[in-house]
Amino acid sequence: MARVTILMAICRPGPELAEQLASLAAQTHRDWRLIVSDDGSDAAARDLLADFATTGHDVAVFDGPRRGAGANFHSLLLRARELGAQGYLAFSDQDDVWLPEKLERAVAALDGQGGPALYCSRTFVTRADLSDPRPSAPRPRPLGFRNALVQNVAAGNTIVLNPASAALVVEAAAESEAIHKHDWWIYQLLSGIGATLIHDDRPSLYYRQHAGNAEGANLSLGAKLDRLRRLRRGEWRDWTGRALAALEPARHRMTPENRALLDAFVAMRDAPLPGRLTQFARLRLYRQSRAGTVALWIATLFRLI
Repeated sequence: MARVTILMAICRPGPELAEQLASLAAQTHRDWRLIVSDDGSDAAARDLLADFATTGHDVAVFDGPRRGAGANFHSLLLRARELGAQGYLAFSDQDDVWLPEKLERAVAALDGQGGPALYCSRTFVTRADLSDPRPSAPRPRPLGFRNALVQNVAAGNTIVLNPASAALVVEAAAESEAIHKHDWWIYQLLSGIGATLIHDDRPSLYYRQHAGNAEGANLSLGAKLDRLRRLRRGEWRDWTGRALAALEPARHRMTPENRALLDAFVAMRDAPLPGRLTQFARLRLYRQSRAGTVALWIATLFRLI
């Protein structure tokens, strides 16, 4: 059975952590280990993890950098490299509930892929008490670098990497000084090198929505309006700039075509009008929905990307 290393970043978790751990213990794929990076938890959370380790599970807990979720997951990638983790690599939040076959399905989908490959899936978006589950947004358009530059569709809590992509990602993480959003960075990196990208339309976990989420699913009208407000404030442009800065050290790993696309995208972001729109059209970038792609054009017009 293939070995899966699960990287879990936590920060002052609530009682949901116990349910997350129970869902790991219930996995039909039994060969896994858990590496936890703790960005500041109380004694109860540490005791819970210690008790979990005594039930026959391979668990290691380390202190996190305490600089946010992105830095915490970055530190986990560096820790995996330091520990010589081999095999498959998965990522976990502190408050989801995985379906029992989550890892088994991912490993089966990745099995036989000789080169780098990434698996991700939809989720069941729920209330804090796991009620009212709704499938997350579908991904009707192909995954690839032209999408990854302007949208993250690989939710970190669903990502599983095969051994080839896991080895590449941990090495690339060591080349980057900062990673703002680890899942978006992984999607950009692996699409940029031409890896196989697998999106499973079947949800693989329950994704709680509550005030403590580091990221939300953005399905409600209120969430979408908040996203528009963030766009107007320039947060999307800031996120894009941080993502490009994290990706730059790994450009030597990309295909020549995608390196050229990356350079053209960077140049387009600061080009004056009307040339900026002409350059954007040539890039053929897209988001998964028509509305999202229209918003992308508007953001480009007003230099908000």
